[in-house]
Amino acid sequence: MLRVLLFAAAAAAVCGMSAAQPADDARPATSNVPGAEYPRIHPDLRVTFRVHAPEAQKVQVIPGGNDNGLGKGPFDMTRDGQGYWTATTAPAVPGFHYYWLLVDGFACNDPSSRTFFGWNKESSGVEVPDRALDFYDPKDVPHGEVRSRWYFSKTTGRWRRAMVYTPPDYDRNPRARYPVLYLQHGSGENERGWSEQGRMNFILDNLLAEKKAQPMIVVMENGMVASRPGATPAPAQPGSRPRQNEAFPEVVVSDLIPMTDAAYRTLSDREHRAIAGLSMGAGQALQIGIANLDKFAYIGAFSGVSRNLPSDLSEIKKRVRLLWFGAGTAEPARMTSARETVEMLKKAGVAAVWFEAPGTSHEWQTWRKCLYDFAPRLFRK
Repeated sequence: MLRVLLFAAAAAAVCGMSAAQPADDARPATSNVPGAEYPRIHPDLRVTFRVHAPEAQKVQVIPGGNDNGLGKGPFDMTRDGQGYWTATTAPAVPGFHYYWLLVDGFACNDPSSRTFFGWNKESSGVEVPDRALDFYDPKDVPHGEVRSRWYFSKTTGRWRRAMVYTPPDYDRNPRARYPVLYLQHGSGENERGWSEQGRMNFILDNLLAEKKAQPMIVVMENGMVASRPGATPAPAQPGSRPRQNEAFPEVVVSDLIPMTDAAYRTLSDREHRAIAGLSMGAGQALQIGIANLDKFAYIGAFSGVSRNLPSDLSEIKKRVRLLWFGAGTAEPARMTSARETVEMLKKAGVAAVWFEAPGTSHEWQTWRKCLYDFAPRLFRK
């Protein structure tokens, strides 16, 4: 049995997995560590969490943020006679959701869950299946690879890591060259977000197998940390880390694109280069793409705002092949803003597209749906 020693101000508790299983057809979440029975997903999409903390006085499940599809927390857990604490949520929204435990006031991850970088830290996460959608699930189709690529950034004076998706035929067809999508995560996340939480590799694999998208390379970098040597971080809100990313546009243009074109078999002209992102990454994609129309022909903003649009749209109208906006219907402020922007762009003659992800909020299920709609529109003749 896995046990993790936790130190709290008033008490210590030992957290672990329970071998007990509920009587219904609940199944372990696919996001669990191998062999862990909890969290478990019920047929009606309720989620049961269970942890062993026999010396704890109070244990809660804390959902990661107000837009979390698990519902409004915290969820108080109930202790049984053997020291197992259990809580079951109401039916959850399908998709990926961050959470962590609060044991006598001490925040810790669930040892039964894999960890995912979100909220500026390694966090537990639970994958709630969507029986109506499988476009982001692994299937019996040819699979690409997500590769870890380290490179030195002259802008920051530091080594950096990008995650790079190569399509299934990349190694089998050494003469082929590919267009590139630069794809950014949101605030508090990192370069692992799109491949781990977002399942972008499975989305692309499945689209390619169905011949709905062009084979492409996808490059994912850390948009949270990109400061010049000697830069002073901006002050952060209490309890959060400051963003140190003022140099990120320069990193992309001066370091990341040249590295990608040198290390991979890319088509390196603007007609074969796209940039997109979610939330914070959407703002970065708009900022970088519009400021570098000589390098990008396709721009996508997932749950983003349009403050980076210039008043003069003539160059965008002339040079951008696609300016794409999308949001979830359960994030009304962002949805309304983006939809109004698209209507304005269309009236100006810009090739703009609007997309709504039904029933989802500011969360990964929205952004998975966004990528599923956005990627097939890229690099078409």
